[in-house]
Amino acid sequence: MLSAKDLSGVLAMMPAFATPDAVDIRATQTIAVDNLREGVDRIIKDGAHNIATTGTYGECYSLLWEEFKTLTVATVEAVKKRAPLFIGCTSPNPREVMQKMNFVKDSGADGVLLGVPYYETLPVPDAIQFYRDIAQLFPTLSIVIYHNPENHKFTMPVAAFKEITKSSNIIGMKDSHRTTQAFMQLQKIVKGKISVFVNQTQLYPYYRLGAAGCWSTEVWMGPWPVLYLLDLVKRGEDEKAAEVIADLVGDGSGGRPIPGAGNKRPQEFADYCKVGPTRVPFLHFPEAQLEKAKRRAEHWMKICEKYRPLVDAARKRTAA
Repeated sequence: MLSAKDLSGVLAMMPAFATPDAVDIRATQTIAVDNLREGVDRIIKDGAHNIATTGTYGECYSLLWEEFKTLTVATVEAVKKRAPLFIGCTSPNPREVMQKMNFVKDSGADGVLLGVPYYETLPVPDAIQFYRDIAQLFPTLSIVIYHNPENHKFTMPVAAFKEITKSSNIIGMKDSHRTTQAFMQLQKIVKGKISVFVNQTQLYPYYRLGAAGCWSTEVWMGPWPVLYLLDLVKRGEDEKAAEVIADLVGDGSGGRPIPGAGNKRPQEFADYCKVGPTRVPFLHFPEAQLEKAKRRAEHWMKICEKYRPLVDAARKRTAA
């Protein structure tokens, strides 16, 4: 079983690779298994340190039960224990969380990525109780908290982690956009118990403040800009790290071009892996947003060309 010290680096937030008919409301099996296997195999070989499925980018809200099982099995088979793997089990229904986790515990995955039940805003004591209950019911699964205040209508206050850290199998968190002051307070509580992954654009300066690494959806257009950024912050080259972060967001598209489900659209226009279309019900996007997504994909591919040789050169030096 994993512990917090086993989690660091880049957490690749995986898409739920979609078949062409995923846009059809009548479709019942929309996991593109072959594309999933190819994409996961490639990103691990290219350097991703951890894989997590079925968050927002992984369309957790739009997969049928049979599709969830198909995705879980295919991802476990593709990862082959080469990186820590966390299957997303977030649901508005805590009993569905139980159903998913009962399947995951026998699947061969290392653990789960788990947000709070989110249909209504959850009171903080109920959120703490939810994580405590799940941790006790699944003691052999490592749990990474999926903290997404925007989509889950809930912000976990720093003080709540005094209770949450009492569950030893809660070992990580995909966090979202805390201030530096809040993050430093958080680290006083969770250090050595929960490894926190921040957004790719926060890796500097948050790595200096105790972040274990960063999460990214855009690595599925190629991981090299984020891998190079990680190498820089580890070496303490902060000025260069700031320059890379400026590259990550500096193409004029404003970063994520389409909110919510549409944040998958740039990856559809990139050439790294075949993520497939955005699933129903999200079908119609204004042309201006699609053009923005295309620009984002083009920009990311350009910075991959820029940073891949630097990553490859660093690996050669390490190997020598």
